[in-house]
Amino acid sequence: MTFDELGLSEKVLAAVKAAGYVNPTPIQAQAIPPALQGRDILGIAQTGTGKTAAFTLPMLSRLEQGRARARVPRTLILEPTRELAAQVEESFAKYGVNHKLNVALLIGGVSFGDQEAKIMRGADVLIATPGRLLDFFDRGKLLLTGIEILVIDEADRMLDMGFIPDIERVCKLVPFTRQTLFFSATMPPEITRLTEAFLHNPVRIEVARAATTASTIRQALVASHGHADKRETLRNLIRDAENLKNAIIFCNRKRDVAILHRSLQKHGFSAGALHGDMDQLARMASLDAFKNGDVNLLVCSDVAARGLDIPDVSHVYNFDVPTHSEDYVHRIGRTGRAGRSGVALTIVTEDDMKYVDQIQSLIGKAIDWEGPGFDALPPPMETTRPHEHRRGGRGERGSRRERGGERATRRPERGERVERRTERVEQVEAEGPVAMGRPAHSPRRPDAEPARSRPVDDRRDRRSRRHHEDDGPPVIGLGDHVPSFLLRPVVLRPAKVAEE
Repeated sequence: MTFDELGLSEKVLAAVKAAGYVNPTPIQAQAIPPALQGRDILGIAQTGTGKTAAFTLPMLSRLEQGRARARVPRTLILEPTRELAAQVEESFAKYGVNHKLNVALLIGGVSFGDQEAKIMRGADVLIATPGRLLDFFDRGKLLLTGIEILVIDEADRMLDMGFIPDIERVCKLVPFTRQTLFFSATMPPEITRLTEAFLHNPVRIEVARAATTASTIRQALVASHGHADKRETLRNLIRDAENLKNAIIFCNRKRDVAILHRSLQKHGFSAGALHGDMDQLARMASLDAFKNGDVNLLVCSDVAARGLDIPDVSHVYNFDVPTHSEDYVHRIGRTGRAGRSGVALTIVTEDDMKYVDQIQSLIGKAIDWEGPGFDALPPPMETTRPHEHRRGGRGERGSRRERGGERATRRPERGERVERRTERVEQVEAEGPVAMGRPAHSPRRPDAEPARSRPVDDRRDRRSRRHHEDDGPPVIGLGDHVPSFLLRPVVLRPAKVAEE
């Protein structure tokens, strides 16, 4: 089947041919004809199957008649992340080259002024993330009463990010007679409930079994010791990789993305970073640098795991095993796209095996091991934290107690410390500063007292002696573990006598 048989308009077909596409993907072939008829669509397909064009092309064909009014967009596309929204905008620019349509992008991290100006001119297509869209609506800058087509993309990702309440609110704000195109890679119960509530007699299209991985991806597990050895394991994998053009490296936490990014740069690798705490300009700059080949490694969190169309990614490395099995499918789906081959390697520690078992159960097959297993691994490298060297902590130098000296014994209890301090003060008073291991200064006058190299605080001296004298007789039966409150002197205050 070719695109000519799907019923698209001449302008759209010309743009598709100019982009170099001849044959539609399975989801495009099944979704475009009913979408052109105005039917609701429920599309279930794994990432990388061409879902964006499945709703972009019929939408362009239907928007050839009519014109947008100010603050009243005609179509609305909801995306879970800013990167996906920007990517859909690029698709409209590519396929809508023969159309004079106004496209507005509403995402966070960008000033309100520029986005508001596009809306006020009239937007045929509105692409937005749920939070920024509702922010504009609550400010009275946007009307949703003219929406003819509503697209909800990556619905299961919306669920993971907590956007379902926002999606429900948007569905109630748009007209009841709109057409809804709903796409998701998986169908958990919450997503099923949402489709039953807001889709009207939809055409269900499922081109692949949920949570399956592409056959063009070579998957393997790599054993490693604890978290400290994983960075060295990753560097060895990158150095030993065959035909590595570029690679995406996934971490579970944003903090680990920043740490691993700095570590790779320190060891001479060309790497960029992408995670949710970065501002929008930095995120787009990092993504563009990776797409353009300025860097060949991109360290990111799961914010980049869904739907990003980064062509020809040769390798995917899971620095951390994903705790949610579905995320594994979306992560490795960044490679092996459009029939190309790819490699997906996952670094695994012994603590990660329960997540590996869940992933293998989800995808319905076992993942082979690459290299030695846990038993055959060399012993982990002994690492010492910098502060342990400075303070003499638990590093290779050992603690001060292990290096000998007075502190090699156990820490004295409170009573013993008070007694030792008092004895030391009395010794200094009796023998002078020589007892402290420092030479005495020559007195200015023959009858002057010897000068001390370190003055003794009189208040602390009196407090120590008073405390020592008031300790009373030794407590029998508690040994060295004397509670501190038993060592405190009890001062009896005279009772107040009422005045007659």
